[in-house]
Amino acid sequence: MRVRLLTLALLVLPAQAWAEWHIKPFLGMTGGGGTSFVDLERAAGRPNIAVGISGVLLGDLIGIEVDAGHMPGFFQTGDQQLLAGSAVTTLTGNIVLAAPRRLTQYTLRPYVVGGAGLMHARGDYILSALSFADYLPAMDAGGGVTGFLTNRIGLSWDVRYFRSIGQKTEGTVVVEGQQLSFWRVNMALAIRY
Repeated sequence: MRVRLLTLALLVLPAQAWAEWHIKPFLGMTGGGGTSFVDLERAAGRPNIAVGISGVLLGDLIGIEVDAGHMPGFFQTGDQQLLAGSAVTTLTGNIVLAAPRRLTQYTLRPYVVGGAGLMHARGDYILSALSFADYLPAMDAGGGVTGFLTNRIGLSWDVRYFRSIGQKTEGTVVVEGQQLSFWRVNMALAIRY
């Protein structure tokens, strides 16, 4: 699968695209979530801190991205103390479609992004029978804008929707898997190479 994506990127991206890399460490918030995991504190839909980093190889219109995010305390509100800890971590590979650089060179450059990857959800309840840790196939879609203050340093604002997809297999039996979805809004420092 990775070889196919790389081959597609080589065929689609123009030669000059290989000169522009963006590294984007970010800080943000999640919200609007829903889940079938045990969520006694009803925290999945509430705001939560998100930190992470993304790396983008961007051509004039099309690019590829790897995005990693971590949301500590995702299933905790802080006032009920039912969990010893919880977190959600995402890792996705995405296709980026951006406005042409020549048209947005001295202003904000909008983009849309979408792809798939993995999501890891963990909840360590005080009552261990309720605890869970699961890897889920996931998709994400969203958009944002990036603007550079200098030739190398800029800021990026991004909104994305993350959702688990598919079913889960246990041995040879296909069972309905746990579901998790949420929105992430973040601001990033954009470093261009």
